[in-house]
Amino acid sequence: MNLQSKLAILADAAKYDASCASSGAAPRDSLGGRGMGSTEGMGICHSYAPDGRCISLLKILLTNFCQYDCLYCVNRVSSNVPRARFTVQEVVDLTLDFYRRNCIEGLFLSSGIIQSPDYTMEQVVEVARVLREEHDFRGYIHLKTIPDASPELMERAGRHADRLSINVELPTPEGLAALAPQKDGAAIARSMARMAVHIEDARQARKEQAAAKLVSMPASARARRAPAPHFAPGGQSTQMIVGADATDDRTILATSAGLYGLHRLRRVYYSAFSPIPDAARALPLIAPPTVREHRLYQADWLMRFYGFAHSEIVPAGQNGMLALDMDPKLAWAIAHRERFPVNLNTAPRELLLRVPGFGVQTVDRLLAARRVRRLRHADLARLHVPLKKVLPFVEAADYRPGRTLDAADLAARMAPPSAQRGLFD
Repeated sequence: MNLQSKLAILADAAKYDASCASSGAAPRDSLGGRGMGSTEGMGICHSYAPDGRCISLLKILLTNFCQYDCLYCVNRVSSNVPRARFTVQEVVDLTLDFYRRNCIEGLFLSSGIIQSPDYTMEQVVEVARVLREEHDFRGYIHLKTIPDASPELMERAGRHADRLSINVELPTPEGLAALAPQKDGAAIARSMARMAVHIEDARQARKEQAAAKLVSMPASARARRAPAPHFAPGGQSTQMIVGADATDDRTILATSAGLYGLHRLRRVYYSAFSPIPDAARALPLIAPPTVREHRLYQADWLMRFYGFAHSEIVPAGQNGMLALDMDPKLAWAIAHRERFPVNLNTAPRELLLRVPGFGVQTVDRLLAARRVRRLRHADLARLHVPLKKVLPFVEAADYRPGRTLDAADLAARMAPPSAQRGLFD
């Protein structure tokens, strides 16, 4: 099989892995003729970092052969799909060639399990090692690791990659046992814990090194610090499949909150289950609504940046599910009208973050502005916030919402307007 055919198969096989955003990479470049690649700049738009940078990634599998038979996976051993496998050198050559063509700034590499977890992980790590050590590649590298692989291989992976990830696959141990019985939930947790320790140790060492003063003896050669320890500076992430079993949104968010708190994950990705050919009877026949995945990401954002606890995001009386017709922040505000209206001139930051339509940057700008003057209705218009969503929940120096919050049809008023669907929607 030629390289182009392999690329067609293995790039398509990687599309189900959502955890390929490139946030957290250290800034590196090849200015001055040193090395190759960069973690900055613009290219073909594949993913965006939190600061708005567009990072294009070559996203492929090393192979889609796999000895596991996870029911939800199109690459499972019993699946009838075309198979292919790259060599280490082929992945290295593809990465460098795509970079030279200005198509990518980094690599996202995952793999099916072949021969053994250690053998597969060693091949994945070798790709990163060759890129870093033999070609001085300074672009972004994200490696999908295998939880059953040895700790030594995991440590080697962290020395070369900007980010590592281990998929928890499903939100509950029961779901994992039912749909992926060959995968060990305890092994996944152990690997995440080890990775978290390595990442934190490296972070603390870099912090201490930056704070330490460099002292050199008189007439000595120019003193240089040893390089700061490197272990996945972009942290670790994971992915879970939504809709492959009956797990509700409340349980999914509880699992995510536990992962953030216990392992300090940088990100949890949610991937809506996609029906696959020759699917097992245990799987649903249709995919969950894509808006459910979107609402979970919104709820996840509320936990990470807005101070919401996972237990308060999904309201009671909805069978543990997020509302599909309303974003979770607005749904929470309507269900807790007694907390509003919020006074823009006196409310603490924590409460302002709970106002529907306010983002983190908007709240920071409001706090900065009110240090020098009282905020008025016109200030909201200047910030370009969605006034229809915001005004019922706030009060300013010259504005009061009146009895709007008491309206029985408030939820209906807040619903997005109906729109005529296009021909190709």
